[in-house]
Amino acid sequence: MSNKDKRIVILTEFELKNTLSRLANAILEKTININNLLLVGIPTRGVNIAEVLESEIFFKTGVNVTRGIIDPTLYRDDQNRVRTRLIKATEIPTSIENKEIVLIDDVIFTGRTIRAAIDALYSWGRPRKIMLLVLVDRGHRELPIQPDFCGKIVKTSKTQSINLRLQTIDGEEGIFLEG
Repeated sequence: MSNKDKRIVILTEFELKNTLSRLANAILEKTININNLLLVGIPTRGVNIAEVLESEIFFKTGVNVTRGIIDPTLYRDDQNRVRTRLIKATEIPTSIENKEIVLIDDVIFTGRTIRAAIDALYSWGRPRKIMLLVLVDRGHRELPIQPDFCGKIVKTSKTQSINLRLQTIDGEEGIFLEG
């Protein structure tokens, strides 16, 4: 039995598109000044989600919001326990002072990546507000961090994984529970 046979579909391609549209609406409802909004994706898939949300917000409002990337790898407190990957360049195209930031990741698990990303952001300045958007909350938090915007809550075991697949990268689109 292959890995694809052991997968459970959490969101189909159609459901994923609808979820991203709904999350874009939620951001717009909670943002005080859209011109002060900064979408910041966490590599790798958070960067892709930020791009889609940027497009959705433009489609809904006609406003081009600013988008950036923050790589929290060097700010992690568990670097010796997690698998290493190539560090992606942090790109913050504007001052974050007094910005309303939406920090974006695909899945929240322990909360450690988000804590590290927040620490990394503060090395760039002091935003007015940081909100967290994730596509999937799978529980098992080790830190008291909760998303402001969440596509779906899925209870998992610690050994399972949730994977966002994107057509442009993976040749298929959706969110899958594996393991």
